[in-house]
Amino acid sequence: MRLLCQPLMMGILRREFRRSVGPLLHTVPMTFANVGSLGTKPGQRDEVASILLRPMPGLKEAGCLLYEVGVNDDAPDTVFVCELWESPEAHRASLQLDSVRAAITEAMPLLSGEMGGNQFTVLGSPLR
Repeated sequence: MRLLCQPLMMGILRREFRRSVGPLLHTVPMTFANVGSLGTKPGQRDEVASILLRPMPGLKEAGCLLYEVGVNDDAPDTVFVCELWESPEAHRASLQLDSVRAAITEAMPLLSGEMGGNQFTVLGSPLR
């Protein structure tokens, strides 16, 4: 019975969420989030992190609101990146900046090719 009711309940909850939050979505500026992981070749994590942590001229002006780089000792060959952008278009356009292209070119040989992550529209925050 629980399995049969779960999809129905999820549909009802989604409709209720849209009904209660919908009016707010038109008044709050939306931001675009890109949260990902970059696998590095063994021993290259800190070098990739240092490349990504260098100042990138034009990033803020392109619409970047937040760019955080992190590591986790349980994942010694992975760099994590959390980005907030004014829009998906701003994120795409930033990939044409000379500073961003230079960082990508420098980091690429140090990457393993394993990448993961998610992109989503930010609805808001309880902190604002």
